[in-house]
Amino acid sequence: MKWLKRILITFFSLFLLGIITVTATYFYVLPDLPDVATLKNVQLQTPLKIYSQDGKLISQFGEKRRIPLELTQIPKPLLQAFIATEDSRFYEHKGVDPVGVLRAAIVMVTTGQKRQGASTITMQVARNFFLTRDKKFIRKIKEIFIALHIEQLLTKDEILELYVNRIYLGQRAYGVGAAAQVYYGKDVSELTLSEMAMIAGLPKAPSTMNPISSPKRAFARRNVVLMRMHDVGYITDSEYQNAIGEPLTASYHGAEIDLYSPYISEMVRDYMVQKYGEEEAYTGGYNVYTTIDSRLQKEAQQAVRDNVFAYDERHGYRGAISTIWTDIAPSNDQILAALAKTQAVDDIQPAAVMQLDEQTATVMLASGQQVTLDWEGINWARKYISDRRQGAAPKTASDVLTAGEMVWVRLNGEHWQLSQIPQVSSAIVSLAPHDGAIQTLVGGFSFSMSQYNRITQAKRQLGSNIKPFIYTAALEKGYTLATLINNAPINKPDLRQGTAWRPKNSPDVYGGPTRLKVGLAQSVNVMAVRALRYVGLDNAINKLSEFGFNREDLNRNESLALGSPSVTPLKVVTAFTSFANGGYLVEPYFIDRIDDGYGKTIERAQPALACDDDDIVAPATSDSSAMTADNTETFVTEQPTASITSDSALAYNCANPAAHKAKRVVSKQVAFLITEALKSVIWGGGDWNHGTGWNGTAWRAARLIKRHDIAGKTGTTNESRDTWFSGFNPTLVTTAWVGFDDHSRELGRTAWNPNGPKSQISGAESGAKSAGPAWNQFMYHALQGTPEVPMQPPEGIVSVRIDLATGKLSRKTDYTSEFEYFIQGTEPTEYAQENSDDSNIFIDSKATNDLFQ
Repeated sequence: MKWLKRILITFFSLFLLGIITVTATYFYVLPDLPDVATLKNVQLQTPLKIYSQDGKLISQFGEKRRIPLELTQIPKPLLQAFIATEDSRFYEHKGVDPVGVLRAAIVMVTTGQKRQGASTITMQVARNFFLTRDKKFIRKIKEIFIALHIEQLLTKDEILELYVNRIYLGQRAYGVGAAAQVYYGKDVSELTLSEMAMIAGLPKAPSTMNPISSPKRAFARRNVVLMRMHDVGYITDSEYQNAIGEPLTASYHGAEIDLYSPYISEMVRDYMVQKYGEEEAYTGGYNVYTTIDSRLQKEAQQAVRDNVFAYDERHGYRGAISTIWTDIAPSNDQILAALAKTQAVDDIQPAAVMQLDEQTATVMLASGQQVTLDWEGINWARKYISDRRQGAAPKTASDVLTAGEMVWVRLNGEHWQLSQIPQVSSAIVSLAPHDGAIQTLVGGFSFSMSQYNRITQAKRQLGSNIKPFIYTAALEKGYTLATLINNAPINKPDLRQGTAWRPKNSPDVYGGPTRLKVGLAQSVNVMAVRALRYVGLDNAINKLSEFGFNREDLNRNESLALGSPSVTPLKVVTAFTSFANGGYLVEPYFIDRIDDGYGKTIERAQPALACDDDDIVAPATSDSSAMTADNTETFVTEQPTASITSDSALAYNCANPAAHKAKRVVSKQVAFLITEALKSVIWGGGDWNHGTGWNGTAWRAARLIKRHDIAGKTGTTNESRDTWFSGFNPTLVTTAWVGFDDHSRELGRTAWNPNGPKSQISGAESGAKSAGPAWNQFMYHALQGTPEVPMQPPEGIVSVRIDLATGKLSRKTDYTSEFEYFIQGTEPTEYAQENSDDSNIFIDSKATNDLFQ
């Protein structure tokens, strides 16, 4: 009895000492214990995601990849795999598992090493959220107390949900949602049992046991997980045998990008960092929905690439990258080693020329695959001599290639072809005219080659793209589309540049008195200068600034009329929207809304809209005009210029009393008249059957697109350093630019290639030839399947039949006359004299005597 009493006293003393020790330890670490109540409202660090207007993922920024999931979204076998492996008594203990602690203590006493940490899932949550992974006793003590607090605050399911979303699983994947995507490219609901077991085995050593860096160890660990699931009864014998017999299929999967659009992604990233700070922007879980239309963006990117390749190839082949061998071919391994030193540029790959036949070549790719270049993939490669000269067209493959060379190749549709890295640059941007939403934005040929965004950062000379705005000012001052302007050499130079500046036409041909509409459609330089003289330089600058051009970019001399100012493509396309939307200056924007990590919208665009209070009217009836006895057609009813259909405007449109109204910069009537003239840039005019037909500078667009609701303007600067095409229909406005980043380099010219198609482009590069094809291709696909949207004349517009030679009224109804639009009150009042020569039929401000000089 005495020994029993001593034993009881000893055990009681030890028990009391343990309580005192635990209590003392608790109060010792209490100041360092965090407030676990924060777990109730914890925000898991998730990356910044950027989407198109229609929900396609464009990009993802952030070091940690995480896809937060609710517990109900995670398959039960995956949760069981974690529980069986990490904490089989999870639903039984109160945060600390005494059995696990005792087992870890025995291992440490018997081996002298801390091989088992006895960490429950709750303790791992405590460590992951509040502590480090240092293997120290004080950290373990804190971990235990925090775990006990967590168990008092949260339910078991809430703890498990935090665990599976927070835990690091290798390859920058945090949580099971990200791990399923990274290792298998799947949603968690699509994982097999074997794949779930592999993921559940990662927490022990995510960096050294993951299937990408250590497939053998990962395979063994997966089998341990499956065995534990079988031992605790989560899976049957057959499920275990089937799963353990499956091979390891994991491989690295990047973020599931649906729409690769790096230039707009970078604009969004920069905005978010500027507004929220780098850390918050990258980890706050923001979802940014842009105004980009995914279908249109893909078409724009393809149009830029196709057009750049077309320009680059018609100017000639610049030769091989290097020579791998000259006499005796090395082994395939040595060839592949040489190819591996040259990195692919997007889809343009390095390849070694292995064998040449008459008009084909066999090349080896860096992957080891050998492909054949057919003659249609080689015959373009005339020798590049300069931007203005090319060599003779090749007749055989050996005229272009030599065995042993390293060259660039790309897969063009279904066939491989010889290629090269283009040196020319290009960009394209589209806006919705009713509110300025950026529908497409391509800032260059290749983001991997250059992150320079030419849409927003590159100021380039505007060329003839400026002429519609000069003529707008002229119409406002009294000109009409039928006004005759002297198309003759200018002999009174502008001396404000310090030299005698005399503009010339391109080509250097002059046709005498010419109607304004024809002069704009054919981009006649001297007519634009005379229109500027009529308007006055100050008035022209004021009007250009109203269209959104910065005053400091506008030259104070007559070269302004020919586009000497340097502006960004975004400024250009914004100005052109004013013609498409009936006269309003909208502000371009690229973010429709921003949602926070909880799905709450914290920012939404409220753009200024192109609408007046009276724009909400019933559609015009088909009988919207009436013919008068004097051959005049008067329009009295107006339809809205364009319907508002984009997602960004569904809940925010002209009918909304809170809507912001865009500033009117030109009247509806003048915007309509300029649009009519810009349609002639594409469709021309006259009667070809009677020899009076004429083309506008953009006639190629009419041949491809074949719809009459498009209008546009070409633009070419001196020596073709910058080329433009800007155009629109009532629902979409697009500007395309082509040039070299080196401002001093000309786009040059090309000779006819006998190997090329009949539709090939040759001669001097220009807006119509260099930038126009990109615009044509894009708008053809962008508008395909959509109905034509005829632009109804607004109230105050009349149509009268005029004589084509004089611009006066005509009683004839043959090829010498046509109907023309006028602002009511400006239409001609005199009739043309038949068979008369009226020398006073044109307007030429300050220089009416130089028509025949």
